[in-house]
Amino acid sequence: MALEDWKRLLNDDIQTFISQQVGQSISTLALQKNPFPTFDWRQILQQIEAKTKAKEKLPTWFKTPKIIYPSKVSVEQTSSEITADYKASLIFGKTLIDLTGGYGVDAFYFAKHFEKVVHCEHEASLSKRVLHNYNQLQVTNITCLSGESERILENLQTTFDWIYIDPSRRNESKGKVFLLRDCEPNVPELLNFYFQFSLRILIKTAPLLDLTVGLQELKNVAAIHIVAVENEVKELLWEIHHDFSGNPMIKTVNISKKGKEHFDFEMTKNKFEVTFSEPLTYLFEPNAAVMKSGGFSEIAKHYPVLKLHSQTHLYTSDKIMDFCGRIFEIQQKIDYSKTNMKRLLENQKANITTRNFPETVEHIRKKWKIKDGGDLYCFFATDLNNQKIVLLCKKIK
Repeated sequence: MALEDWKRLLNDDIQTFISQQVGQSISTLALQKNPFPTFDWRQILQQIEAKTKAKEKLPTWFKTPKIIYPSKVSVEQTSSEITADYKASLIFGKTLIDLTGGYGVDAFYFAKHFEKVVHCEHEASLSKRVLHNYNQLQVTNITCLSGESERILENLQTTFDWIYIDPSRRNESKGKVFLLRDCEPNVPELLNFYFQFSLRILIKTAPLLDLTVGLQELKNVAAIHIVAVENEVKELLWEIHHDFSGNPMIKTVNISKKGKEHFDFEMTKNKFEVTFSEPLTYLFEPNAAVMKSGGFSEIAKHYPVLKLHSQTHLYTSDKIMDFCGRIFEIQQKIDYSKTNMKRLLENQKANITTRNFPETVEHIRKKWKIKDGGDLYCFFATDLNNQKIVLLCKKIK
């Protein structure tokens, strides 16, 4: 979008029209006559689509007048306000530079904790739109600079308390193989260069990145933050300290309407010896952030629970307790057999979860004609005797 074009989007009539059409079908609108024939209809539709997406994800932007939005895809890829607010609470200081500024949501929240923030964006037009939005949001302590981030660092000739980087994948054709060196910027290659300008670096990556692989590519990792929202992992945050050596801390959080659920532990090679058990009175299912952490023995170390099987990441106890995940009361345990399934679950309504089980949820639903939903929670799993079982449960938390 050319600079003069996006400024024309600020026309009061166009802005009113965009706001009135939020939530409408873009494909339906696209067939209608353009009410602003001197302006590109596609750009107006793009603003409507992106603003619709921003309503839940970026409520501050949505509520602020005359905000210019990027594409819907860019809105989907940017940090949500929930995760941006959380990551900004993890670090502090006077100065921070965001080397991969993008739409500027992260920098906006960092600016609440730092005296001065520099937002870097290689695309000049996007940098100008972000600056416009910051003015609308009445933010005064963010400087927007366009160009290659390495050159910006060299030209500024200053140091920062923190560098923030959100690398983007250069080659999506690599499928599920996710390496930091395949991203732009190439952080592992540039790490020593970055240390010339800051001794503290925070790197955001997608949940797809394997923790072990990330640790092999990076050095001086003091902590890895695993951030989930409503039990869905949204991002990994790698905290790099120039002078750190030792085992990194794994810090998990699940942010929900009920609050923040934390579980932290030190990443060591010495694993706690877990005790296994038949299902008891209660079943405990770790939240998505803890599952991503791989700290399954740490759960048994921290909580008085027993595990169902070495590869079945479910826990049990006769006592109820605060736990980093969902809690269920086990009403019945059955062997997974045709007779039991037909008698108890076929053509019923239930919520299904599988753990260390050879069939997928979709296959189980289709095979036994089980509808989704209701108050019954069924866990298809393998027990300590390597038997396939189904736990019929009632949710407590």
